[in-house]
Amino acid sequence: MLDMSWGEVMLIGGVALIVIGPKDLPKALRTLGQITTKVRRMAGEFQSQFNEAIREAELEEVRRDVEGVKRTVDAARPTFNPVDTIRNEIRSAVESRPGSGSRETGATDTGSFDVPRPTPEQQAARMHDAPPPASAAETPPTTSGSKTETGPTP
Repeated sequence: MLDMSWGEVMLIGGVALIVIGPKDLPKALRTLGQITTKVRRMAGEFQSQFNEAIREAELEEVRRDVEGVKRTVDAARPTFNPVDTIRNEIRSAVESRPGSGSRETGATDTGSFDVPRPTPEQQAARMHDAPPPASAAETPPTTSGSKTETGPTP
């Protein structure tokens, strides 16, 4: 601590015994111990306050870094909106789908399902209660002399 050897401590003890006297020496040593304890306690408090100040300085630096990142995110927020981006991509994909009506041509969309629309000939036939003309896509293939199957065989 103070870098004293045993010989120096013995010399100080001898001088204290002669100066203070044998009667008051125990009281003086007790007082010296109390003062040493108080000095050590104050040194510990100072060191803890110093360490706390260093931690606060480091915390303030981290706080500044976090605020800088927050400002960067806030600046990028108006330009990046994932919900609007996805909504616009889906809308453009639906509008550019082949076979669906486009809003620019005046055709109306029937919904989200692809429903086949009747041709003008089929509409005219329905108006006159005539059977609609059969197209190659609507008639099932049949072989001559065989029965038409309607479902899977058990």
